[in-house]
Amino acid sequence: MKTKIADLEFEPLIKADALDKRIKELGQQINADYQHCIPVFIGVLNGSFLFIADLIKQIDIPCEITFTKLASYYGGTTSSLKIRDDIDFSVDITGREVLIIEDIVDTGNTAHYLLEKLKLKQPLSIRVCSLLLKPAALLTKIEELKYVGFEIEKDFVVGYGLDYKEMGRNLKDIYRKV
Repeated sequence: MKTKIADLEFEPLIKADALDKRIKELGQQINADYQHCIPVFIGVLNGSFLFIADLIKQIDIPCEITFTKLASYYGGTTSSLKIRDDIDFSVDITGREVLIIEDIVDTGNTAHYLLEKLKLKQPLSIRVCSLLLKPAALLTKIEELKYVGFEIEKDFVVGYGLDYKEMGRNLKDIYRKV
């Protein structure tokens, strides 16, 4: 069933039950990989807020959670390739294992920017977990991208935290632009 957000139409791409199933699998993998430490999870706002909430419910190991806010989309359907860094986090990550939690890795520019910023703080390790990955859109390879929920085409997507003109984040499913 199609849905309209602002001036665009979208069609279903990933249903809520598939999101739930894959997030449980990612949680199990993260629990196993980080069972030896207390990792710091850094959520990238705004788009990842629902993914972080659901993923963190699957985490059984001790962990810390903090947030940063970055953006490269400003109401349109393509990345501006300019990163806006709105909120920094206050947790000391020196010598810690860090997992960045992203909604989507599109061009890779935002993830690359954040990785370079975090490396200056000398963590023991940094990995990235992204709900969505657009391999065909990548301009920068992200070696640290260890966990991916779904690989998708270069479609513009909304729902489950992702927006178009700040709308559509509340949709339970993920939709692509028609």
